[in-house]
Amino acid sequence: MERYVDGFIVAVQRKNLENYKRLSEEMGKIWKEYGALQYVETVGDDMSKMQGLLSFPELVKPKKDEVILFSWILYKSKGHRDEINRKVMRDPRVKDNMNKTIPFDSKRMAYGGFSTIVDK
Repeated sequence: MERYVDGFIVAVQRKNLENYKRLSEEMGKIWKEYGALQYVETVGDDMSKMQGLLSFPELVKPKKDEVILFSWILYKSKGHRDEINRKVMRDPRVKDNMNKTIPFDSKRMAYGGFSTIVDK
């Protein structure tokens, strides 16, 4: 089955982590309501540097008081994702949340859509 993933990386101040979690729980419910297969938010707890590889902290450049979050939403396919995202973006709950102060700097958020090549 062709699965599709939207992936995100964001830095969040530790003091805002609980607010970020609450917002993510609300948003996750909405995405799942419209058919997303999975909505996952993770916080980095092992950001060890591995020789010869770029670490997440080197990529994100978090400030001293920030943690790195890696998140994804799983869909059946890219078309399924596009259909769900159209519905999500029209949902008044999403618009309400976007009008609030979000608990991270969105200009430093990285996002991308990914087609799967291995799914075991």
